[in-house]
Amino acid sequence: MTANVAYPPFQLGKARYDQTTFSGRLRHYMDIIDPRMLFVTESHLKESQKLLDDFKHGSLPPGVSDKQLWEAQKIKQAIIHPDTQEKIFMPFRMSGYVPFGTPIVIGLLLPNQTLVSTVFWQWLNQSHNACVNYANKNATKPTPVTKFFQGYLGAITSAVSIAVGLNLLIQKANKFSPATRVLIQRFVPFPAVASANICNVVLMRHNELTEGIDVLDSSGNVMGSSRVAAKHALMETALTRVVLPMPILVLPPIIMSFLEKLPLLQVRRRLVLPVHSLVCLAAFGLALPLSISLFPQMSEIEVSALEPEIAAVTNNKTVIYNKGL
Repeated sequence: MTANVAYPPFQLGKARYDQTTFSGRLRHYMDIIDPRMLFVTESHLKESQKLLDDFKHGSLPPGVSDKQLWEAQKIKQAIIHPDTQEKIFMPFRMSGYVPFGTPIVIGLLLPNQTLVSTVFWQWLNQSHNACVNYANKNATKPTPVTKFFQGYLGAITSAVSIAVGLNLLIQKANKFSPATRVLIQRFVPFPAVASANICNVVLMRHNELTEGIDVLDSSGNVMGSSRVAAKHALMETALTRVVLPMPILVLPPIIMSFLEKLPLLQVRRRLVLPVHSLVCLAAFGLALPLSISLFPQMSEIEVSALEPEIAAVTNNKTVIYNKGL
């Protein structure tokens, strides 16, 4: 009985959990970002894809359970892009975001940053974000490489200029004590990263606003390209990119300012970096599924809100689009 609750009847291409609720999306994205998916072998991926193809064509071998089908779909969704059907490069998969991104977060939040280290960590962070955005974008329309570099350079410029500018302002603020100055400097990465993330998404995916993105009916048939849906997709993605770094870059400085006052860390200073790393890992692991669960990846929009040419070719009241991750 428990197995039936955990694994409902399998539906190809559908989420195992209710995507109209936040809790359902959270459980869905916990599957998507599961770091264990980084260790799936090529043979296991092919077995999962074959199992799903057999289900699609009605040639499923006897004895295959719903659990096996849901697990097969989880593997495919974690590795294969939904639009291109190609493998996403491992460091840029959502399942690799926390493992590959945590060392960067640790670097961003290191105290007593120099100008060089500030520039380096902001550059590395935006390079990683740009690649993740590009690898997980809506790919129903081709994106020129020049757009990628525009977003990349724009994000780096905004991140570095804001981070360096705020650090210089803090250093020149004579009314702050050295301890207060160090504490405030720890919060500098958040406004720099949040603004750069918006810049990254908007510049890299700006062509979607002019060309539109595909909108689909309930059967998966393309109803046309919509600039309105593209605007919704970019706004939702940009908001996610602002919420994502909030707990990652705000909570660790608060927690560490408290922990560093404990006798253990006062005496054993070499433990500060390992503890700092664990705090960053926990914050990242918590923030990622919460932020990307704000909106479903396959979002729904009313046809009446879209362009007239799309409304003319469908009787559906709503259509869906892939907003990207």
